Amino acid sequence: MALGSDEVAVGTWTHPEGHTGCTVVLPPPGTVGGIAVRGAAPGTREAAALGPAGAVTSCDAVLLSGGSAFGLAAADGVMGWLEERGRGHPTPTAAVPIVGAAIVFDLLEQPGARPDAASGRAACAAATTAEPTSGPVGVGAGCSVGKTAGLTWRSPAGQGAAVERDGAVTVGALVAVNALGDVTDAHGRVLAGSQAPSDHPRFPSAPLEALVEDGPGPGQHTVIGCVVTDAALDKAQACRVADLAHTGVARAVDPAHTSLDGDALFCLATGSGTSQRPPSGAAPVDLVAHLAARAVATAVRAAVVRS
Repeated sequence: MALGSDEVAVGTWTHPEGHTGCTVVLPPPGTVGGIAVRGAAPGTREAAALGPAGAVTSCDAVLLSGGSAFGLAAADGVMGWLEERGRGHPTPTAAVPIVGAAIVFDLLEQPGARPDAASGRAACAAATTAEPTSGPVGVGAGCSVGKTAGLTWRSPAGQGAAVERDGAVTVGALVAVNALGDVTDAHGRVLAGSQAPSDHPRFPSAPLEALVEDGPGPGQHTVIGCVVTDAALDKAQACRVADLAHTGVARAVDPAHTSLDGDALFCLATGSGTSQRPPSGAAPVDLVAHLAARAVATAVRAAVVRS
C-alpha cells in the first residue's frame, strides 16, 4: 500500500526521455498538513500557508517535481484535478485546493524539459495505493547526488519510499534525493556519492571557486519529500514532525542541509489510525517524529540503492 495507508495514493509522471518528472501524494479529505524547510535554497509552493504561522490547516495534495522553479507549474494541473472532484479549502465562491509543492533542479541534461500542468494532472490520473516505485521515476528521474567535488563526479539517484510502524501508529516517507552530498548507510559508508579522486577538493572544505567551472551552485541541490502518518495531529504538531523528520536527511546525507541545498519536507496527518492518541489525549508527536526520521533515512537510501 502507498506509504502504509490504503487511504493515500501516490502517482508519478516521468518525461518520455527520462530526464525529469513529478510525483503527487493524494491524501483523504480533512488531512492536516505542515511543512519544514531546512535548506537555504528551496523552491516551494504554499509553504507559508502550510507553515506554523499559516491559517490553513488542511492539505489536499503534495507535489514533488523536477524542472526547478518552472516545475511548480505542475501543481496547477493537480489543482485542476482536485477542483473537478470538489476538493479544496471552502470559500464563498469555490473550493480552493491546497497543494503543497517543492522542486528539485534537474535541468542539466535537457533544460527545456520541465513538468507542466499536464504533467501534474497525469500524475494524479496515475495515482494508486500500491507501494511507490523507488529509483529514477517521477520526481526522481533527473536526480543525482555527490556533487561536492563538482558536477562531473556526481552519481545518479532518484526517489525513494519507506514505511515505519510502532503499535497502531504508521509513518511513511516519500523523498526525492538530489542532494549536494553523498548518501551513506547507517555506518557512514557511501552508497552513492562523488566519484572524484580522494585528493580532489570538495565543498565545504574547499571554497566553491576551487572546484573548477562545474562546481556546485546554489539552488541546484536538495532533498524534498512528504511524510504521511495515520496519527491525529494538529497543524503545529504536523509542522513539528516535518521539522524533526529532517533528522533522517542528516542521518543519510553527508553533508546535509547546506547553504546550497533546498531541503524541504511536508507532513500529512490523516488521523485515520485505530489508536491515534494515547490515554492522556495528547498526540504522540515524539513517536511520530521518531518514526518519520527513520522512514526518511531509509527512503533516502532506497532512492540510490538499485536491486
